[in-house]
Amino acid sequence: MTQKISELLEAAAGRALPVVRGIDDGQLGDRTPCDEYDVRGLLNHLFQVVVNFQALAAREEADFSQEPDFVRGADAGADAGSGDWRRRFGEETARLVEAWDAPGAEEGTAGQMGLPARTLGLMVLGDLTVHAWDLARATGTEFDPDPGVVEAVGPGLAALAPKAREMKVFGEPFPVGAGATAFERVLAVTGRDPGWRRPRSR
Repeated sequence: MTQKISELLEAAAGRALPVVRGIDDGQLGDRTPCDEYDVRGLLNHLFQVVVNFQALAAREEADFSQEPDFVRGADAGADAGSGDWRRRFGEETARLVEAWDAPGAEEGTAGQMGLPARTLGLMVLGDLTVHAWDLARATGTEFDPDPGVVEAVGPGLAALAPKAREMKVFGEPFPVGAGATAFERVLAVTGRDPGWRRPRSR
């Protein structure tokens, strides 16, 4: 039996939340495996994805044209609510799960490209899982993805990879050996080096 997207998202969020909550404000400017993003930029991107895919589940318009600063206030100290973005990430991922659990969310097509709704659900599932790994590696946090999530997203991301590379969303596939794990293969398909480690402090 095919597992529901909402159940998979709940499992993925459960692995991502400790990573996000464990990020220190002092790490927001650190590099990540995504060359175009530091930690703050990647958090903002992930927030944007989580919020917009709530809209897509409900067949509403999604706006990826601008990346809002969800992590605002993080430099101002606790009195300015610097931890609010950590709490909000938990709230928004819960809304994402709820949106994809709604009746009919996985049926038909959605989004401007008219993709099958379940394909879109697998896309946000992949983003949530892969970017959680990105953030974990960038901040020195352990991350162990849910095996069921990895099994679900692997074939979908591999199928989407050629188009994603055309759109500059994925990099060229990273070469991995025959002994690579299923998740290492997922990372490699997206153009990531599964062995990436954050630069050592001088």
